Amino acid sequence: MSQPTARRVPPMPPPGPLPEFGAVESPYLTDAGRELRDRIRDLKPLIREQAREGERIGALTPDVLKALDEAGIYRMTMPVEWGGTALGARDLVEVVAALGEGDGSAAWSAFVGVGLRNFLGLQPELIEEIRKDVEGWVGPALVGASVFATTVGDARKVDDGWMVSGRWAFGSGCKHARWAMVGVAFDPAEAGGTGRGVVVLEREQFEILDDWHVMGLSGTSSNSLRVTDEIFVPDYRFLDLGDFPPRLDQIRHHYTGAAFQQSGRALLMTVALSNTSIALGMARGTLSCFAEQAGRRKPFTLPYPSVAEMASAQVAAGRAQAMIVLAGSTIERYADQVDARTQAGLEFTDEEESEISLALAYAANLCEDAINLLQKTLGSSTIALSNPIQRFVRDVRVVTSHGAIRVDPLAEQNGRRILGIEPFPMIGAAVPQRGNPVPGKEPVR
Repeated sequence: MSQPTARRVPPMPPPGPLPEFGAVESPYLTDAGRELRDRIRDLKPLIREQAREGERIGALTPDVLKALDEAGIYRMTMPVEWGGTALGARDLVEVVAALGEGDGSAAWSAFVGVGLRNFLGLQPELIEEIRKDVEGWVGPALVGASVFATTVGDARKVDDGWMVSGRWAFGSGCKHARWAMVGVAFDPAEAGGTGRGVVVLEREQFEILDDWHVMGLSGTSSNSLRVTDEIFVPDYRFLDLGDFPPRLDQIRHHYTGAAFQQSGRALLMTVALSNTSIALGMARGTLSCFAEQAGRRKPFTLPYPSVAEMASAQVAAGRAQAMIVLAGSTIERYADQVDARTQAGLEFTDEEESEISLALAYAANLCEDAINLLQKTLGSSTIALSNPIQRFVRDVRVVTSHGAIRVDPLAEQNGRRILGIEPFPMIGAAVPQRGNPVPGKEPVR
C-alpha cells in the first residue's frame, strides 16, 4: 500500500504589528469627568498626608478644602448656568472613588455635595438668593441635616413665615458651608400640608455643636446644628416635603448639563451611587497601600523575607482584588444605566430601584470585606495612626452603617417583593404624600 503524500505546510507569515491593548472606557464618562478624576488623583498625596490632621480638627484642612474647591469638586453638580460642570452619574462615580483612594472624609465631602443640588427644587426666590450669596465662596454652598430623619426640628406657622427651633444631626460639611437645609415638623391642622417640611437657614442663624467625636469619617464635620431660641424663617425658605419629589423631577426642565436631565428618581439613585463609590475608592486605596507595605515588611512568625512572599498574603491580595473588581463593576454598571436611561428618557420602576439599592449596598459591604481582609493579613503594623489602612478600616465601617445602604433592611424590602408580600414605601416615614394621615391627626386634604 502506498503511503499518503505529506502535505506541504506553507511557512508562517512574518509577524505583523502587535495589537494595541487597553481598557474601553464607558461612553458615559465625559471629558469633564475624566479631567476632574485625574486632577483628584494628582491631589492624592496631599489629601492622604493631611487626613490625620483633618481627623484631629473634625473637618477638612484649609489646604485640602481649597484644593478640592479649586479642582471643581463643589461645582461638579451645579448647573452649567452657574459655572458648574453638571456631571452625570458615571462621572461622579469616577470622581468620588478617586477621592476615596486618598481619604474617606474628602470623598464624603464630595458625596454630600452631590445630594445637595436637590436644593434647586426649592423656591425660585431662595435659589437665586443662595446663588448670589455664594459667589466666590470656598466650599459647599449648602449642607443638609436631619432632612429625612425621624427626629427633626419644630416649626409653627406665623404671618409670612415660620418660627423654627430644634437640633439637627449629621450636618456633614457644616463648618465649610454658607447655608443649611434642615427638616422640621409642624401641625398640619393649623398650617395645612403634610406636617413635615424643610427650611433653609443662614450660617448666622444656627449654632454648630462640638459633638462630632466618632470612630470614622472624623474629618467630615458632620456636627449637629442647633437653634435654641425660635428664629423667624420667611415663607420662601420653606417647602413641604410632600412637594419635594415632584419639584425634584422638574429640575431637569430649568437647567442644562447631564446632572439636570435626570428624573427625580435617577437623581436619588445617583446619590446612592456616589455614596457607595466612597467605599469603592477606599478599597482601591487599601489595596495599593497593602501592595506597597507588604513588600517591605517582614512576617512575624514565618521565615519569608517579606509579607509579599507569603502565599497567604498573595491569596488575600487576589481575593481582595476580586471583591473590589466585582463591587466596582456593579457600581459602574448601574451608573451607566442611570446615564443611559436619562439620555433615552426612560425611568426606573419601583422594583428596579429597590433591587439596585440592595446591589449597591452589597457592593459597599464587599469593599469593606476586602479592606478588613487586607488589614488583618498585613497585621499589627496597620494599627498605627500614621498608617492610612487603619483609617480606611474605620471610615468604611461608618459608610456601610449609613441607613441608606444597610444591607439587611434593603434585603427585607426585596425579599418581601420576591415572596409576594407588599413592600414598604422607600423612606416611607420621611417623605409624606399630600393627604397621608399623620399619627393622632385627621388626614389633611
